[in-house]
Amino acid sequence: MINTRKLFAALVTVSAAAALASCSSTGGAPESSAGGETAGGVDTPRYVVAMVSHGAPGDTFWDLVRKGAEDAAAKDNIELRYSSDPQAPNQANLVQSAIDAGVDGIAVTLPNAEAIGPAAQRAVEAGIPTVGLNAGMNEYAEYGLSGFFGQDETVAGTAAGERLKDEGAKNVLCVIHEQGNSSQEARCAGVKEGLGDSGKVELLYVNGQDLVSAQATMQAKLAQDPGIDTVFGLQAPVAMRAIDAVKDAGSDAEIATFDTNAELVDAIADGSVKWAVDQQPYLQGYLAVDSLWLAKRNGGTIGGGQPVYTGPSFVDASNVDKIAEAAKAGMR
Repeated sequence: MINTRKLFAALVTVSAAAALASCSSTGGAPESSAGGETAGGVDTPRYVVAMVSHGAPGDTFWDLVRKGAEDAAAKDNIELRYSSDPQAPNQANLVQSAIDAGVDGIAVTLPNAEAIGPAAQRAVEAGIPTVGLNAGMNEYAEYGLSGFFGQDETVAGTAAGERLKDEGAKNVLCVIHEQGNSSQEARCAGVKEGLGDSGKVELLYVNGQDLVSAQATMQAKLAQDPGIDTVFGLQAPVAMRAIDAVKDAGSDAEIATFDTNAELVDAIADGSVKWAVDQQPYLQGYLAVDSLWLAKRNGGTIGGGQPVYTGPSFVDASNVDKIAEAAKAGMR
C-alpha cells in the first residue's frame, strides 16, 4: 500500500526544489502578469491562470504566496493574473470575473467557503481546472476543486498549543485579525485543545487592516490583564505589533505566532518573538500554479485530489539562521 503522507511529502520536496531552481533576483511581476511572451522554462503553450486570494492590502504573508505563484508561472510560461479582496462577496466576484475572462486555470482561497465556494464550483463546471490553497482544506472537495495546498489549521494550532503547554504557558491571548475567517478560528481552537487543562486561551479580535489599532487593542488588553503570559498572533505583522504592545503595557508576556516574513525571522533571531508556526506560503503559491499547468498539459493532479501539506513546522532559535536566507529572498 502506498504511504500517501510520504507521497505528498515527496511531491512537495520535488516541487520545492523546482521552485528554488526557478527563483530570480529581479523581483515580482506586474499586477496582472508574470513574465513576457517568451517567458518560461518549458516549451508549452502560453496559459493564463488567475489566483484569487483573501489577502488584505499590506499583508506581507500574501507577498510570499504571490512570489511563489509568480516563480511557478515564469517557469511554466504562464500569464499570472493575481487579485485579492478580504471581503468574501468581493472575492467571489473576482472568481466570477476570472471565469468570464475564460482563463485556463484558477487557484482560490476559501476563508469563507459558503460565500466563495459556489463561484469556485462554477469554474469547475465550466471546465476550468481549479484548485484551493491556504484556506478551505476541509471544504474544497465539496465544491469539486481538484487539489489543495496548505496546512490543516486545527492540527497546526494543536501542535502550537502542545508546545505552549510544554513551555509552561497558563494564560494565552490568541489574537484573531480577520473576524469570520474560519481558518483563524480553527487555529485558536487548536491552541486551546493542545494546551488542554493546563491553561486557558482567550480570543481577542483586532482589525488586521489597521495595525495601529490592532496594537492599541492588544496593549489595552495586556494592561487590563497582567496575568497574560503569552500573546499568540496569527500573522507576522500582528506579532510584530505585539512586541510594542507588550512593552508599552509593561507586560512580561512572551510572543509566538503563526507565519513568518523577513522582519519576523529577524525578531526570532533577536529573541523578541519566541517562535513561529510556518506553513510555507511561498510553496502554497508555487504548487497551486504548477498543479494547474500540469492539469492543462496532461490532466494530472498533485496529491491525487487529497490535500498536500506545506506545514506546519516550527521556526525558532534552533533553526532560524537556516530560514533567514530564504526569508531575505522572499521565500519564507
